[in-house]
Amino acid sequence: MNSGSMMRKLLIIMIILGAVVIAAIMTMLRPEPPKKERVVLAPLVEVLVLEPMNTRFTIRTQGTVRPRTQTVLSSEVAGAIIEISPKFVAGGVFQPNEVLMRIDPTNYRVAVEQAEALVEQRQIEYSGSAKLLEQGYRAEAEYASAAAALASAKAELVRANKNLARTAIQLPYRGIVRSKDTDLGQFVNAGTRVGVVFATDVAEIRLPLTDLDLAFIDLPNAAAVVQTGKADGPNVTLSAISKGKPVQWRGTIVRTEGVVDESSRVTYAVAQVEDPYRLQTEGVPLPVGTFVSAAIEGRQADGIFRIPRVLVRGSDQVVFVDEQDRLEIRTIQIVRSDSEFVYFRSGGQPGDRVVPTGSGTPSVCRR
Repeated sequence: MNSGSMMRKLLIIMIILGAVVIAAIMTMLRPEPPKKERVVLAPLVEVLVLEPMNTRFTIRTQGTVRPRTQTVLSSEVAGAIIEISPKFVAGGVFQPNEVLMRIDPTNYRVAVEQAEALVEQRQIEYSGSAKLLEQGYRAEAEYASAAAALASAKAELVRANKNLARTAIQLPYRGIVRSKDTDLGQFVNAGTRVGVVFATDVAEIRLPLTDLDLAFIDLPNAAAVVQTGKADGPNVTLSAISKGKPVQWRGTIVRTEGVVDESSRVTYAVAQVEDPYRLQTEGVPLPVGTFVSAAIEGRQADGIFRIPRVLVRGSDQVVFVDEQDRLEIRTIQIVRSDSEFVYFRSGGQPGDRVVPTGSGTPSVCRR
């Protein structure tokens, strides 16, 4: 390599080194930019001012419609079934004292005639014994024996008439047949089940209530019901879907079952609906077995606060703004809540401000 080429390389290296030195000197001589004080801006939040209110709570629960009166029909006498009412089918509606089924009464009519004849005979014997006693020809023991025989014959006649009446199966209320277990021509013994029916005058719904629910409902007092014979319980609105449409029925809480369920720890209140099948009134029927939602009219609560449920953090914490406009988290004592709102008394005062918008995680004290 000649001297000219070497000189060129040295010149290039010197130029690069010179540029680096000049850049370093310029960086060192550059004045520092002026420092600005950092200003922390408080977040702008919207607030909800607490105001006490009076409200009437609605207790929501659910249950299944059941008949108040249901009867398992059984034959009281033995015999063949010779007659069945066309209404004695599942779903059939019958009237009070209507004969639903008749058992062959032949033997029981004969028994009545025999009993009547025996009564006549014992009556003659008793009358004769009484006359002879008056004349002094009979002892009092014979007279007493004749009187006892007459009384026994009359009792047998009563029993025979009762058995004859039992051959006609009927009920003292208007109702609907739930199931039919026998048919025409079948022989039944005393105690044989022949069907199940229920009354249509009143339907009942068992509604489970928690201990917290009971704090807001004026349930009928058992002692007052015994004294007055009336159950002045709260009104209840029942709702269900009937033929694809929402329908409501009105009812009344008439009693509680008086015990706490050991497995679920709830108390059952009983609601009644008059004429559920609308046989005497107009409206949509409420069939037995329907599952309904219930809204019970609760007692009025005074001086409580209500906020949207979404403002509660965790189970019972709410973000407030204090007098110095700082955010703080307080614990409130919730008395009741639903799908939209939370109601509370302790933890806030009238005029306190609640933060209803997102404000991050405040670094504040907690109450």
